[in-house]
Amino acid sequence: MGVMRGSSLATRLFLSATAWVVVVLALTGIVLSSVYRQSSERAFDRRLNLYLRTLVAEVATPEETPERQFQSLGEPLFDLPLSGWYWQVARTDGDKPERRASRSLWDRKLPQLEHHADDLTAAGVRLGYVDGPEGQILRVVERPVDLGGDGKYLVMVAGDATEIFEETRTFDYYLAGTFVALSIGLVLTTIFQVRFGLAPLKRISDAIADVRSGRAERLVGEFPVEIAPLARETNALIDANRQIVERARTHVGNLAHALKTPLSVIINEASAHDADPFAAKVLEQADMMRDQVAHHLQRARIAARVSIIGTITEVAPVIDGLRRTMEKIHRSRGLAIECSMASGARFRGERQDFEEMVGNLIDNACKWAAGRVSIDVSLAPRSAAESEPMLQVVVDDDGPGLSPAERAKVLRRGQRLDESKPGSGLGLSIVNDLAALYGGSLALTEAPGGGLRAELRLPAV
Repeated sequence: MGVMRGSSLATRLFLSATAWVVVVLALTGIVLSSVYRQSSERAFDRRLNLYLRTLVAEVATPEETPERQFQSLGEPLFDLPLSGWYWQVARTDGDKPERRASRSLWDRKLPQLEHHADDLTAAGVRLGYVDGPEGQILRVVERPVDLGGDGKYLVMVAGDATEIFEETRTFDYYLAGTFVALSIGLVLTTIFQVRFGLAPLKRISDAIADVRSGRAERLVGEFPVEIAPLARETNALIDANRQIVERARTHVGNLAHALKTPLSVIINEASAHDADPFAAKVLEQADMMRDQVAHHLQRARIAARVSIIGTITEVAPVIDGLRRTMEKIHRSRGLAIECSMASGARFRGERQDFEEMVGNLIDNACKWAAGRVSIDVSLAPRSAAESEPMLQVVVDDDGPGLSPAERAKVLRRGQRLDESKPGSGLGLSIVNDLAALYGGSLALTEAPGGGLRAELRLPAV
């Protein structure tokens, strides 16, 4: 059962939310800045159009004198030389060259806007930007006026566009400051939501880890209504797993009982006629069947036990108990059994499985040792292929050892290199199978003293 990595999920959510906040605020800022600039231009254009209409009215008013006299537009900047505010009325039909301009233009001329025949607005004017006499950028509004026989005129009013740019720039500064403060607030809010909103998921993750490590049997505690169904379903899955394992154990026990009795009867009957070649053959095959049944039933029991979630075994008591037992069994040989154990070492699995694996290795070492057996238990460095910490049990003896071919052979079920030694030949095979079911391994190599080294790796806590 995988454990949810809450911190990675929180990090992804935070980065995703932050990226969206930045993108949305940036786009919003661009849109608002553009809207404000257009609003400023429209307000500026209304001002220019007011002056323009006044000038057009002057141009269109018949005068008895050949020289038109233009009244003041009510703006002092039109009288201030090169102030950036200008007006100009120029005759464009070429018959009577005529140009009137504000005093602010001095002796300069306003450049016309580049235009086409169909670029007039609905009000009959053109709008745009031009370079002014003193290098200013001017916002210009111009309108062609056709007075028929009195001539054609182009009326222009220009204002310093710096006013538009400065207002827009000021708005952008305030907008940027506001959005920075808003971004910080949103990021802090997102951090708060991710940290505390995902806290129940982190609690479930920790609770599942406790179940897997054996510190708890079920998920306990109060969870929000959105997470409570997940906790209930997880507990139901754990309970169902235990029930399946218990049923499997019961079935295995029933099968073992059902098979052992008929096999015992067959063996007993065949043993009573051991002189008969047929009886000898039946006895031989029955022994093989009994070994096969014992092997596969043992594997079934092991598979059922391995399926249990959250079982932990303390290593030190098991090793000490096995050492004392082997010293009693081999007391007559004077074997020295040395132990070295890492403090707090624990096996992620059932005690009886650990006893069976390590007991087989120690028993095999004691059978072949000349006088010394050493047991070393440590926490092994995790390899690239291993997803959890591993426990390493190394059993060395000072016996004759095995060649590489013999090491491979003894790991196969029922293989015995010396018939004079007691046993069925299933010991190392069972250890190898059981270790594999737990996700571990068994390796046989040469011990530093020349004997056999058995290196057992198992999941640890």
